[in-house]
Amino acid sequence: MIDFDLNRMLFTLTPDEHDEETVRSRLAAHPEVKFVSFTGKDMGNHSTDEKIPVAVFIDDMEKMLNNGVQTDGSSVALPTIADLSNARVDIVPDRDSVWFVEYNFGNRDYETGLPTGTLRIPSYLRHNGDTMVGSRIYLKESVNRFVAELRSELEAHPYVFEHIGGVDSIDEIDEIMLTNATELEFWVKTPDDRANSDQLSIAQELKEQYWQRVTGPVGTAMEQTLEILDHYGFGVEMGHKEVGGVKAKMSNTGSFDHIMEQLEIDWKYADPMQTADNESQIKHIIRDVFRMNNLEVTFLAKPIHGVAGSGEHTHFGVAAKLKDGRVVNLFEPADRESDFMSPVGFGALMGILHNYEILNPIISPERDSFQRLKPGYEAPVCIVTSLGVDQKTPSRNRTVLIGLVRDLNNPLSTRFELRSPNPHTNTYLIIGAGFLTMLDGIKAVLNADKTPKELEASISKKYGEDDFYLEKNREYRAERNIYTEFSAEERERLFGRAPANVWESFLNWGDGCFDAEKVRLITGGNETMAHILRSYRAQMIYKWSMEYHDRYIINTMDFLRDCVKLHTDESNEYDVNNWNRCAELKSLIGLEVNGRASLLMQARTAIDKEDFAGLSKLELEIEEKLEELREVYAKYRRNIL
Repeated sequence: MIDFDLNRMLFTLTPDEHDEETVRSRLAAHPEVKFVSFTGKDMGNHSTDEKIPVAVFIDDMEKMLNNGVQTDGSSVALPTIADLSNARVDIVPDRDSVWFVEYNFGNRDYETGLPTGTLRIPSYLRHNGDTMVGSRIYLKESVNRFVAELRSELEAHPYVFEHIGGVDSIDEIDEIMLTNATELEFWVKTPDDRANSDQLSIAQELKEQYWQRVTGPVGTAMEQTLEILDHYGFGVEMGHKEVGGVKAKMSNTGSFDHIMEQLEIDWKYADPMQTADNESQIKHIIRDVFRMNNLEVTFLAKPIHGVAGSGEHTHFGVAAKLKDGRVVNLFEPADRESDFMSPVGFGALMGILHNYEILNPIISPERDSFQRLKPGYEAPVCIVTSLGVDQKTPSRNRTVLIGLVRDLNNPLSTRFELRSPNPHTNTYLIIGAGFLTMLDGIKAVLNADKTPKELEASISKKYGEDDFYLEKNREYRAERNIYTEFSAEERERLFGRAPANVWESFLNWGDGCFDAEKVRLITGGNETMAHILRSYRAQMIYKWSMEYHDRYIINTMDFLRDCVKLHTDESNEYDVNNWNRCAELKSLIGLEVNGRASLLMQARTAIDKEDFAGLSKLELEIEEKLEELREVYAKYRRNIL
């Protein structure tokens, strides 16, 4: 329970409160805030969190706010940038963003009776005193480039204003405004509980959990989370159950156990940097509040095999603030009853679709990501969009990669929802790279002087039809269910073959050397930006291989050991045959015999030799064999009396 007064606590310092006098005054008024932490974001999507006593910070505030604090580059994930021989990294505060106070609910301040707080200051990373690196600077530079070049394109192609609702020329525009929002899904459970995949699967099929009433300790934690988030000013819109989960059980002591539920929390949109900062902080708050209620939270994309994973749908919008104070949506068409979008909107959407292979390494950088993106689990599997059946019927097709979101009563709501990111996607990188791929499409559309009707025809093209921008042998729009109305072969032929794992995904950036021409779209030809993404690639390849080596192989061996013989010698032939196939698969996957290495041992050897192409092939073969083993062993176990 919350047994402290939220109204007495400090939650944020807004940009207009970042001068030294105000910071000193606010901290003095809130003695429960004991520490300050400069929070950078490295290429592994990790947040730095050093604890500086408030007294030390106040004594040296001017220097720290202007120059940041130093850390050892070996302690943050910046491969190819900072190493043991070139390790100076400064964590430099961003004075233009909101600063958050994070509370430790397990440590009360004696004088105030309130939880102990840490002022977390979102920060940039600077290498060797002169080069800004890391996720936040990538987002900042990407957004600046998008805004500057979009303004230039609008000025160079005045025809476009004939097709944008609410603005007639570039001269009316005072500021171009970008907005984003994320929808965070996550699983919550009681510690040490193991999932019953059969029960979770049938609950998902029957939609027994979707939007159901949240009760027990999960309901308490959810309500407390929403209340606390509201005090931060995040503009919480709702929290609710998602598709995954089973009903909790009440023990004979009156407490709940065997909790296994999937939840979602949504909050208000913001500018790109604030969106990413908010999401990062909100994850900390969710985890802390649920732990306060003895519940464990995971943000993994696919924490439980065989049931729905967790997504983090990411929204993109572009508006303009006019000199007369009005705000107009640059995606909105002049005639919204006959057109879906303006040329700017169509161009942005086509840019993401045309260049999605370059975005995918950022969206899905981990093995876990690819386990989520499979047919049948409400996750996108194809590079395809939905606009709506017609201009007056907004799209509700939840099977596509990216959808157009419209509200006919609210022109400002028109935006795109990208459905493939998950809670471990680096939001700073995907928003920055997403806007840059959108810019590529906008440029192509405006340079071709295309109208909304012509662009609707382009994005609706059939396989084999030529187009001024999109690929000939692809389709990009579907208003039908992608999973049920297309076979796997049709999906691959029409929408392209999706990469099957981390290595295949990064091949779109070049075969090991970051040389793909399209990658320049998300670096702008800027060597520092390219260096940041090289570092990101190196970190994610390393993480993929090391997690496979030291976690996945061990976990797989545990699974193989759990698949044990259950039948007796008197069992029927059906049971014997199923068990024999299980034993054969177990041996092939994990058992070392003279003259033959198991698949897992071959994978371990490939990692040791840094043979990532070989590991990629073995990973796919192992996954295929494991899937067969799961199916056969399930049949075998179900038939044992």
